[in-house]
This record gives sequence, C-alpha cells and structure tokens, in this order.
Amino acid sequence: MKLWVGLGNPGTSMSRNRHNIGFMAVDAIAARHGFGPWRKRFRGETAEGMVGRQKILLLKPLTYMNLSGDSVQQAARFYKIPQDEITVFHDELDLAFGKMRVKRGGGAAGHNGLRSMDKALPGPDYWRVRLGIGHPGSREKVHGHVLGDFSSTERPELELWLDDMADATPLLAQGEHEAFMTKTALRRN
Repeated sequence: MKLWVGLGNPGTSMSRNRHNIGFMAVDAIAARHGFGPWRKRFRGETAEGMVGRQKILLLKPLTYMNLSGDSVQQAARFYKIPQDEITVFHDELDLAFGKMRVKRGGGAAGHNGLRSMDKALPGPDYWRVRLGIGHPGSREKVHGHVLGDFSSTERPELELWLDDMADATPLLAQGEHEAFMTKTALRRN
C-alpha cells in the first residue's frame, strides 16, 4: 500500500484556496478511480482504493497545514508504510500556475505543511508532487495569495488540470514519475 497525502486546510471557507490544491488533487484522484467513501481517521479523512494495480490510501489531514505531519505519521505508522511509499500533493509558489514537478526529498522551502511532515517523519525523503500556484511577485503578497481563492478565470483551467493529473496517476502509482509529469503536461497542450 502507498500513502498519498493532499495538503490543505479544513473548512468550507478555505476549500477553494490555492493552499488547498493538495486536497483538490486527492479528491480528483478519488473521484476518477472510484475510491471508497471518505472516513475520519488519523486526525484526517482517508479513502482507500486502487490506482492501476496499486492499493492507495488517500489522506487529507484535518489538523491545519502547520500540523499535517501528525496525521501523516499516524497513518504511515498504522499501516507500516515506509517513507519512500509516501507521496504528498502540495501547492508550490515557485512554479507557474498549471505547472507540476515530482521530486523525492528536499527542503520545505517555507511550506509549513512540508515542514511539519519533515518533523513528524524520519526525514524529508518522501515523494512530492509540486502543484504550481504561481508567485504573486513580492514577498508581502504571498500570504494573501496562498490563502486566496483561485480566480474565476483560473477555475476552469484548474479543473481540467486536476482531471488530467488524475487520469495520469496510474503512472505515478507504478513509480514512473517522469512519465506521469509528461502525460499530464501533454494533455494540457
């Protein structure tokens, strides 16, 4: 079993925030691949299902971003999931809106959800699906940008992007990270 985590903040008032794109990503995966219902567990919500031939546990921590690692650590420990089988979907300021990169390990780069995971897990050696939300241009505007909703012009493109990503996730489940990124990007062009 693999653990795929979507980072975000709970509550309907934040559901469309750029910071919640991780929640949006795992919701799209659950819908596309017919996952079971979401259940409250591990200080979050989980859904189980298959992507290709791989069993996946999806997790949305409901601890708010700063404590996401607590929820992830509980789920990983319960299912004995090693760090290299954990993938986190999160917002990335340093990528333009609609761009995606996958990498293993690295620093938190100021992302409180990643920082919390790094503290709660043995280290930062898990997979990251970095979902670009763009940078507002100045450091002073970052907080408002991240906690702001996607614009009405971005939303249709966001839905298509998340659908394309969910369609390509069998490649991610097989460990074909480059192919996953390529297939997602090609469908968008």
